[in-house]
Amino acid sequence: MIAPEFGSESLCFRSGTAQAWSADLTSQRLVMQFRMPYPLLLMGAMLAPCTIAAGCKDSTPAPAATTSNPASDVIAVPLKVDKLDPSLDSIIPADAKLERVTTGYKWVEGPVWTGDSLYFAEIPSNSIRKWTPGQGASIWLQPSGYKGSTPYGGPEPGTNGMTLDVQGRLTVAGHAQRDVLRFESFDPAQAATVLADSYEGKRFNSPNDLVYKSDGSLYFTDPPYGLPTQHDDDPLKQLKWNGVYRIPHALDHTPGAPPDNQHVQLLVKDLTRPNGIAFSPGEKYLYVNNSEPKKIWMRYTVKPDGTLGDPKLLYDATKDPRVGGPDGMKVDVQGNIYSAGPGGVWIFSPEGKPLGTIDVPERVGNLTFGGPDRKTLYIAASSSIYRINVSIAGLPLVQTK
Repeated sequence: MIAPEFGSESLCFRSGTAQAWSADLTSQRLVMQFRMPYPLLLMGAMLAPCTIAAGCKDSTPAPAATTSNPASDVIAVPLKVDKLDPSLDSIIPADAKLERVTTGYKWVEGPVWTGDSLYFAEIPSNSIRKWTPGQGASIWLQPSGYKGSTPYGGPEPGTNGMTLDVQGRLTVAGHAQRDVLRFESFDPAQAATVLADSYEGKRFNSPNDLVYKSDGSLYFTDPPYGLPTQHDDDPLKQLKWNGVYRIPHALDHTPGAPPDNQHVQLLVKDLTRPNGIAFSPGEKYLYVNNSEPKKIWMRYTVKPDGTLGDPKLLYDATKDPRVGGPDGMKVDVQGNIYSAGPGGVWIFSPEGKPLGTIDVPERVGNLTFGGPDRKTLYIAASSSIYRINVSIAGLPLVQTK
């Protein structure tokens, strides 16, 4: 999804405390930025020490959001749920709390839980971060996406959505890198394997989100948000559409082998901005949402050969005036759909009936289930990662046949 706009102010607010987000903390630059006497700044620094993180527009890459006391980074946020159906009570516990676990970024995306940690993309700083409870956040890989010798020229140079294959290998939508890649281990120094980067000889726009099917094939969306202008008339855009694709044998792709572009299948080409993507339990259906201008959720029947048919509109939220739109999406074991949407996280029944919305104080980009029982919903929202416990476990990232 396209990131929200940020102002050019040099002052941001985090937990009610003014913080200077700058890589140069000399007293001279601080006085220049805030135009106030040094003694006042010194007093403020003593009263409210802070770590440096990228919460405002800055030309420097955002450093990791860490703290000397990781537990203090978890802050309870008032929970507000817009309940539209009584069945929502069986999904969100009465004592549920919304917690912010790490913050200070510009636009976070693509969270995925593996082992005891959450990995997520911080797209503007071209990095993938790792957050572990009790240890805080750190940079796992930077640069993660665009690696050209010239400046990128756009707002989103990093990677985007992430998932795991059945072997536990991290698979990533390359976004500004314009490919789909897989890490063979969690050693970021090892070279990644590019699964595909083009269709019929033309480069992908900017792969956004992705999901594996139990047969080892990989499905992904390809809007233009990772291109420098993020528009359909971007000079780098080679495809006339924004599609949904399938790589039939992605799981079996030999590590280090060239991209398998000749087998890439175009499944959908009539959505203007395909974005979030997820399977129903049993993989009978594939859900794909569209971010703009229409804010819609679609359902497709998955045919035996892996292609799609019977497109059905599940829900249209185009007229909802709240901030945000359809984006990252996951499904629980009972078939309920959780998706970024206007105002926060939307929860639908398997039939597409809206059950309610978890209001989130920032624009939501993506989400995932985590924890040992997959009953913790992690939410990537603009500058922060939030979490909330739910009563129903999320589906495994890869279902069994």
